[in-house]
Amino acid sequence: MLVTISRPLLWLFIVGAGFGSMVNIPATANYKQFLLPGIIGMTILFSSVFSSISVVWDREFGFLREMLVAPISRATIVMGKLLSGTALSLVQGTALLLFSPLLGVKLTVISFLLMLVFMSMLSIAITALGLFIASYLTSLEGFNVIMNFIVLPMFFLSGALYPMNALPNVLHWFSLINPLSYGVDAFKHILFSSGGMPVAEFPLLLDIGVLFIFSLAMIALATYSFERKG
Repeated sequence: MLVTISRPLLWLFIVGAGFGSMVNIPATANYKQFLLPGIIGMTILFSSVFSSISVVWDREFGFLREMLVAPISRATIVMGKLLSGTALSLVQGTALLLFSPLLGVKLTVISFLLMLVFMSMLSIAITALGLFIASYLTSLEGFNVIMNFIVLPMFFLSGALYPMNALPNVLHWFSLINPLSYGVDAFKHILFSSGGMPVAEFPLLLDIGVLFIFSLAMIALATYSFERKG
């Protein structure tokens, strides 16, 4: 756990200190505070996606075949993988959330519980996406290539490091179809609601709706891909 959260902490305290003078954010916030929701989103993104690598590992060593011939539904296998990846991401995101008082971000009991809900929603969405992609891959090398091609653009176009309205029009459109954008935006709503910092870019209901619909779609696609391969 300590090794896992060391990377987001480096982003938060070292990269944040360097980028703070270059990014225009509301005068009521400092850049490290602005960066916190994005780094939590980054932690969940990397943890959720790379937890899906177990599917490729299981296929490469034959264990997935043993699971697929078991007298259980494919949906059960998908939900087991989904819940394990979500739990791991939630634990890592929560560990990072505990550093918020050090940045001057007030965290109440209600905001903490709401963050757990939204972190769970984002974890489910991203883990399901990773499972859907991993179900079509047959090697760890292929997974790494695909994930790097998807994960890094998702992170940089999510509004985690800078406001999305500062992006060029073409990139801004890509950020609008990025599910991570809505997860990070929901975090901003919760963490900065008491401070009045106008950093969220979408209505909270839109964030919730997009995450919910995307999660259902990815779970359905992942289940279908496992059924088809079964």
